[in-house]
Amino acid sequence: MSYIREAWYPVVWADRVGRELTRHVVLEEPIVIYRLQDGGIAALQDSCPHRLAPLSLGRLKGDDIECGYHGMTFDCAGKCVLIPGQDIIPGRALVRAYPVQVKYGLVWLYMGDARNADPSKIFHIEQYDDPAWHAVQGDTLRIECNYLSLCDNLLDPAHVTFVHATTLGTPAGATVPVNNEYHGNEICVWRWIRNAEPIGVFAKFGGLTGMVDRWHYYNYSTPSYFKIDMGSCPTGSIPDMERRSEGTQMYTCHVLTPVDQRTVLQHWFHVRNFRTNEFEMDADLSASLDMAFREDKVILERIQLEEERAPDFKRIILGIDAAPMKMRRMVDKLIQAEAAPRPTA
Repeated sequence: MSYIREAWYPVVWADRVGRELTRHVVLEEPIVIYRLQDGGIAALQDSCPHRLAPLSLGRLKGDDIECGYHGMTFDCAGKCVLIPGQDIIPGRALVRAYPVQVKYGLVWLYMGDARNADPSKIFHIEQYDDPAWHAVQGDTLRIECNYLSLCDNLLDPAHVTFVHATTLGTPAGATVPVNNEYHGNEICVWRWIRNAEPIGVFAKFGGLTGMVDRWHYYNYSTPSYFKIDMGSCPTGSIPDMERRSEGTQMYTCHVLTPVDQRTVLQHWFHVRNFRTNEFEMDADLSASLDMAFREDKVILERIQLEEERAPDFKRIILGIDAAPMKMRRMVDKLIQAEAAPRPTA
C-alpha cells in the first residue's frame, strides 16, 4: 500500500517514552523510539543493517543502541560507532534516523526526506494554548482497519445519529443535510441542527438542558489530521454561525497513524471553552468520548473484515460520500506527486 510520506505523523504520547527501547510501526516501517539522557527523544529504523535484527531487542549504552545479536552499536543519529572485534566500520553501517518533534504531548516523526521536515507543517489548533480554553490529553485507540476507512468516518456527520445515539448524537440530526467545503488539501463538512435536544455529552458536562441549536464542523487536512468543532447554544441565541465560541464549544482532535494496510492508531485529545478550571471532570469527559470512539471501532473493524471477505463488492454511493471521496482523491494525488520523477538539474 502507498502512503503520503512527506508529512509528520504522531506515534506515541511523549509521557510514555522512557529510557527503554520501544518498537513502533509507521507506514509499515519499524521504528525504535527512546528517550535520551538530556530528555530529548530519538527515533531510529528498528533493523540492524547486518542481519535485520530489531534494535529494540538490544540495549541502551548511554544514548547509543547496542544490537542484541552481534553488538553493533549505533548512535542516536543512526551511525554505527562500534563493531566488536572489527576496527573498520563500513560506510553503509547506518540506520535511518527520523526527525522528531513533540507537540500537543505527542511524539511526531517526519516520514519523508529529512530536508523537508518543517515543524510548522504539523497539525495546528490555535485554541490549544489559548488561556480561555482548556486542553486535555486523550488516549490512543488501535483500530484494525485501513486508515482511510477511519478518515471516511471522521468526515461523516451523518453516522453520528445512529452510532453515537447516547453520546454525540440525537434523532434530530437524522434528516439534516451536510455542507461540504474544499480548500486545497483541506475539507470541511458541517451542519447546524436547530431547536433540538442537546447531545448526551453537552447535557452531562455542559449543563445544557433546554432546546438548543447545535453544530458539527468536521475539518480535515492531509495526510490524516482532523479537528472536529462541535457545540451548542440555547435556541436562537447565536444567529451568526461564525460566533460559535460564544456558545458551549469543544474541539476533538484526531491525528492518525497508519500502521499498515489494515491497522491505524487514532490519537485524540480535546480542548473546550466551558468549565475550563474544573480539572476533576477531565477524566469523566474523556471516558465519555472514548466510549463514543470505541463505538466507531466496532463498526470499522467489522467493515474491514467484510471488505476482506468480499474484495470485489460494488458499493453504492450516497450524497454523504462526497467529502470522503474527495479526501481519497486528495490523498491519491499527493501520493502520485511524491512518486513522480524529479527533474534533474
